[in-house]
Amino acid sequence: METRRVVITGMGVVSPVGNDLETTWNNLINGVCGIAPIASFDTSDLPVKIAAELKDFDPIAAGVDKAFAKRNDRFAIYAMAAATQAMKDNEDMQMDPSRLGVYIGSGIGGFDTILREITKMNAEGPRWVSPLMIPTMIGNMASGSVAIRYNAQGPCVPIVTACATGTHSIGEAYRAIKHGYADAIITGGAEAGINRISIAGFANCKALTKAEDPLRASLPFNKNRGGFVIAEGAGIVLLEEYEHAKQRGAKIYAEVCGYGNSCDAYHSTAPRPDGTTQSLAIKQALDEAGYKAGESLYINAHGTGTPMNDSGETKAIKIAMGEEEARRAHISSTKSEMGHALGAAGGIELVATVMALNTGIIPPTIGLDEPDPECDLDYTPNKAVKVDLDIAISNSLGFGGHNACVAVRKVKDER
Repeated sequence: METRRVVITGMGVVSPVGNDLETTWNNLINGVCGIAPIASFDTSDLPVKIAAELKDFDPIAAGVDKAFAKRNDRFAIYAMAAATQAMKDNEDMQMDPSRLGVYIGSGIGGFDTILREITKMNAEGPRWVSPLMIPTMIGNMASGSVAIRYNAQGPCVPIVTACATGTHSIGEAYRAIKHGYADAIITGGAEAGINRISIAGFANCKALTKAEDPLRASLPFNKNRGGFVIAEGAGIVLLEEYEHAKQRGAKIYAEVCGYGNSCDAYHSTAPRPDGTTQSLAIKQALDEAGYKAGESLYINAHGTGTPMNDSGETKAIKIAMGEEEARRAHISSTKSEMGHALGAAGGIELVATVMALNTGIIPPTIGLDEPDPECDLDYTPNKAVKVDLDIAISNSLGFGGHNACVAVRKVKDER
């Protein structure tokens, strides 16, 4: 089967540190923390009182239709806002609609809608449940809605792999274009999972930190880490076949050149402790990307701040690359600033990874004052560093043992 080159020609993001690409990136490299006390609901009876919510997000200002914003769940609204950014310079793209696809996933879907309508039913009876509940809560609605907005009649696949959703969505979209099933795909992840029941559920399964100081809450690779901070948002990219993008004079951000996908087959929530299965996804992506020893590499780590994730991911990187190369890599966890946006994390973090590749700036892992001895690689503590990069990867590891990794390079015509 013919294989084709795949490039990124649009990027959009709404995150806890910014409602657009420029703001998000500037805050990431300057170590701004987007974690704060929860402002959207009462937390007095909850064990966790902080999260990484969006700030001053206005869907209308973000280009979302007023009627769409009124009737849809926040996860779909965030997806539409980020997709609008990614497509801003590409709306006049001329192509067969059957060759344009959408792969936008959500780990949870319309959680707010589910909670609201169940509360309403319990209080007022089933006849008061909204007739829009089902089409609003289902997790495929972000993909379907973006497809309607851009008349994308090609493959439309909303992937659900928990915290690896965004990365798997982008990786599978890359493969679809590479092997000729589409010419362009709008892809990434979106999530709006911050509400009372999600906080209670994640806290009770011991996943969330109970830290009260926002600046000491999300502590990836720190020996004092105690769990992740839940976040929300969306990260969307437009993937396109290289010759198609080149012919229309599109702005090209980077080339997607590798993708890895593996499963721990170990536990429903805990990662495999020895890192062996996680390393498979990393190695697959690096091998497909043609990574060679000595190249300057940035790794946007999954880096959740849970004890088992961070030590296991450290082991996985070493297994995938070898000890010497792993110690040369520049690594950071942007979750230290943005928290963990679940199904949206991979999309948001790939956008950050591409920006690091293009600017040569490694965003820091903030709060890393006491590294865990088991996490002994270069995790870019506290301050951004300037490095000329050859290649970059983004890791995502999800509940259920889902592992994903996407690799990107700067575009070179001779490749």
